[in-house]
Amino acid sequence: MRGSDERSGSLFSYVDLEARVRPDHPLRKIREIVNAALSDLSKAFSGLYTDFGRPSIAPERLLRAMLLQAFYGIRSERQLMERLEFDLLFRWFVGLGVDDPVWDHSTFSKNRDRLLEGEIAVKFLSAVLAQPQVKRLLSSDHFSVDGTLIEAWASIKSFRKKDGGDNDSEGSGRNAERSFHKEKRSNETHQSTTDPEARLYKKGDGRPAKLCYMGHALMENRHGLAVGGIVSQATGTAEREAALALIDSRHPTGRRITLGADKAYDVTQFVHDLRERSVTPHIAIDGHLSKTGIPRKTAVDARTTRHAGYEVSQRCRKRIEEVFGWIKSSAGLAKVKLRGRERVDAAFTLALAAYNLIRLPKLLAVQL
Repeated sequence: MRGSDERSGSLFSYVDLEARVRPDHPLRKIREIVNAALSDLSKAFSGLYTDFGRPSIAPERLLRAMLLQAFYGIRSERQLMERLEFDLLFRWFVGLGVDDPVWDHSTFSKNRDRLLEGEIAVKFLSAVLAQPQVKRLLSSDHFSVDGTLIEAWASIKSFRKKDGGDNDSEGSGRNAERSFHKEKRSNETHQSTTDPEARLYKKGDGRPAKLCYMGHALMENRHGLAVGGIVSQATGTAEREAALALIDSRHPTGRRITLGADKAYDVTQFVHDLRERSVTPHIAIDGHLSKTGIPRKTAVDARTTRHAGYEVSQRCRKRIEEVFGWIKSSAGLAKVKLRGRERVDAAFTLALAAYNLIRLPKLLAVQL
């Protein structure tokens, strides 16, 4: 018998969100870890709010919603609020009931900025890694580091002279024509009027120069989980400076560890700084030829390369590209939609935490 296509609304309806999410759904394990980490951050959340005024959106719900935005690659707050309106899975994960109203996108954005400015992303990443079931997955001896460019939320047309000597030509509309022909542009003489902290940078010869930041991640080598991250202005020395800062924050005791990295880190001073910190530099050798045909002298000697662990680190360090690939393609950080280094740093760190959470259900299942 053919079923009817007629719609009839029910006078009463009871929907149990807990029953609508299948028992083996990956978000169940992720939500368990997230809730434990958020519980540890209760005091940090309290410090961001006053004791008077109207109640705001609960920071725990804000953070869960921001994680969903990274998990599912939702491009804007408007789309996230629309998804929360009809998606029962999203409501369950965030902690909203079926009849609870969804926030306005502008209200969500304002409350989200409060979290980004309160260094909650760094504390949340640390809280996730500190969970007992997660901590036993991490290596405490072997790490890798790398950096990647994050395109800023600013047009190349906004890169103007600091003295204001290159105003727009006359034309209709706010997107006036502009010619860069024979114009020399430099970060010393120019800056973006949209995002002054973004810098003009190109990854290599023949590559286009873009306004961008540089994101840096520290990864443990056992399971390839990100254990630290930071965003800096894009400069030629930023990768090495950020690597030392990440090592100092993660490894303050001076116990011997190894650090894998690509050939961009094969610099004498950087290797010397690592050895002073009791860090063995498992760095790829930069042996390119100079213009005269002489091979470049490497800073990594046989004391390091003769050990079998050096080759292991060289294989493991490449997994950090999986971290950058996911946060750019899935979490939407190929071109960040925030302005200012501190806010971009918070979004980058939260994306690293989201990457770890995506990986954890399968890793924990194997460990059982």
